[in-house]
Amino acid sequence: MSSYSLSLLKKYNSFLRFVIVGFINTGNYYILYVLLMSMNIAYIYSHSIAFVLSMIGSFYLNCYFTYKTKPTFKKFFQFPLTYVVNYSVSTFSLFILVGILNLNEFAAPLIAAVIPIPFTFIISKKILTR
Repeated sequence: MSSYSLSLLKKYNSFLRFVIVGFINTGNYYILYVLLMSMNIAYIYSHSIAFVLSMIGSFYLNCYFTYKTKPTFKKFFQFPLTYVVNYSVSTFSLFILVGILNLNEFAAPLIAAVIPIPFTFIISKKILTR
């Protein structure tokens, strides 16, 4: 393998790990969302609670698996900044998909979760690898 291929692989390796963590995190989020919905909690509240809980798991997975860095209190408290855009975009998308387009409220979060991925990767990399 050429040095260019190795550097390209290394460059995209953390993004690939980020995507894997994203799938795990989305699964955790969705299980929590469905559980909360089954307890008759409104979809926006279910989304918010599941989002916060899955974000905590995401922090540790991204530290240990994606970026191979030590989690610190400073990073832990900065990490939610990476999700401001994620939360805003996914919540707005969820509102549009369910509230306006009348998409099923169990299917919509899966669609809404994909849109902010590139933005979240860039911001989390800056915070966790400083």
